[in-house]
Amino acid sequence: MKKAAFHNLGCKVNSYEMEYMQQEFAKKGYEIVPFAEKADIYVINTCTVTNIADRKSRQMLHQAKKRNPDALVVATGCYVNTDTEGAAADPMIDLLIGNNRKGEIVSLVEEALLSRERKLSCVPDLSRETVYEEFMLAGTKEHTRVSVKIQDGCDQFCSYCIIPFARGRARSRKKEAVLSEIGALCQQGYKEVVLTGIHLSSYGLDLAGHRYNEVSDGGSYTNEALLSLIREIDEHTPISRIRLGSLEPQIITRDFLEGLQGVGSFCEHFHLSLQSGSDSVLKRMNRHYTSAEYLKKVNLIREYYPMAAITTDVIVGFPGETEEEFRETEAFLDAVDFYEVHVFKYSRRKGTTADRMSGQLTDAVKSERSKILIAESRKRQQSFMQKLIGETVVVLTEETIRVNGRDYMTGFTKNYVRCALAGRLPDGEIVSGVVKGVLTDEILEVSGDS
Repeated sequence: MKKAAFHNLGCKVNSYEMEYMQQEFAKKGYEIVPFAEKADIYVINTCTVTNIADRKSRQMLHQAKKRNPDALVVATGCYVNTDTEGAAADPMIDLLIGNNRKGEIVSLVEEALLSRERKLSCVPDLSRETVYEEFMLAGTKEHTRVSVKIQDGCDQFCSYCIIPFARGRARSRKKEAVLSEIGALCQQGYKEVVLTGIHLSSYGLDLAGHRYNEVSDGGSYTNEALLSLIREIDEHTPISRIRLGSLEPQIITRDFLEGLQGVGSFCEHFHLSLQSGSDSVLKRMNRHYTSAEYLKKVNLIREYYPMAAITTDVIVGFPGETEEEFRETEAFLDAVDFYEVHVFKYSRRKGTTADRMSGQLTDAVKSERSKILIAESRKRQQSFMQKLIGETVVVLTEETIRVNGRDYMTGFTKNYVRCALAGRLPDGEIVSGVVKGVLTDEILEVSGDS
């Protein structure tokens, strides 16, 4: 029995695809072993979002070959698509498999094992790809929540981002396939599904044969296909919770929110991509909204979901970001009052517009700005959690932890606040209770009712 080892870098979409690839090797009789062990086949699912991600991808590929020089080392994922020539010239890599060929990975690996050549490349040109690569996930290591990929590719071309070149144009998965996968996962006991994609807000635009449905609300667009899919999942599968991955602010409209209110399983957690609170920086980033338009969307969400958790991503130290522009972002984050802000230091990526911009900031400046925003985000998170004390919440139990010598079962509310109930409870249970107080910096203590 041949041994196969896997290592994943990058986003949730990559994680989903890696789970699928492991699943397919296991189905074919391969023994799945930890990446640190000696194996016959090493599969590294690469990331290319920054120059550092490229370097880490190469490091893992080289580690694999050094661990077993006779092994077949397979590079797949975004790095392979953005630097096919460089990857092909790397003597440590035996087989290149680009995005949109991952569904064929077992057959491609077996062909490579039989081949006398030790340098094979299966990397499609995704700039012209219009077909969504379909495959089904049988399950993941988690027992209660599972991510399901429904979309791939991106048409936005933000100035700092290489992903449209790594993933190609936006492509959507047919709803019948999504429903089938979620239905099968429910039979395994999963209670919550997270709909994910490279640019989730684009879901359905290619299926409908057009780009975006423009409306008069500030140049926003509503994605009727995504709302329709959410409704179908709610009505035709037994899933208890539907959570959405990262969204663009433009998708938030009254029609969209009113539609979501009719979905009982929808989780009122909105991760709205921001990146900067400064209009001049947003323009240089080639984002497609202003801070005022973004704030309008947030206020609209809170009109329909007063206690929604609104989270976001912010990049600090973008080329040319002045102290004044940073302060504009800092003030904007305060004005929105996010539940949580994921702060990233700008990292140059060769091949992007931003990489060629003047005014590249030092790492010291970026680190200091990051430190400030992270500290402020933690304070806002604590404030949001305090508002829930005394409220009744519904928790989906996930894992046991020990705090101060006592066992607790933890899980998340619909608005993505982590809570803990005393004692050892089964995972995958939906339990309601009253919030008693703060157990740790990031966990609320709840008295369970049942």
